Amino acid sequence: MELHELRKAGLKVTHPRMRILALLDQIKPRHMTAEDIYRQLLEQGDEIGLATVYRVLTQFEAAGLVLKHNFEGGHAVYELDRGEHHDHMVDVDSGKVIEFHSEEIEQLQHKIAAQHGYRIEDHALVLYVRKQR
Repeated sequence: MELHELRKAGLKVTHPRMRILALLDQIKPRHMTAEDIYRQLLEQGDEIGLATVYRVLTQFEAAGLVLKHNFEGGHAVYELDRGEHHDHMVDVDSGKVIEFHSEEIEQLQHKIAAQHGYRIEDHALVLYVRKQR
């Protein structure tokens, strides 16, 4: 993600936007809360306030640059919209978010929708999991 992505989204290029965009592009894990982003910026020496982080994330979400997920039992997390569909598993004990893609699941969802006379426009699948003991 670069300058042209911001401009294409109709956003001015500012230091906070560039830093947050770069952080989301480079950091692992790919799903971060606004507070996680704020802490990372502080650790890297950026003086960007938490309110600014929230404002920029809201602008990025409205512009289609980031996806916001509200997984049950946790805070909203953000990830760059890389244009690649994937689903999520959330570890209910640790809160860890795991991305996955299964062509079998994708095909089954389309088949089920068609059996009911529908076509899937969009979907989000979240599995809440716990490590087997």
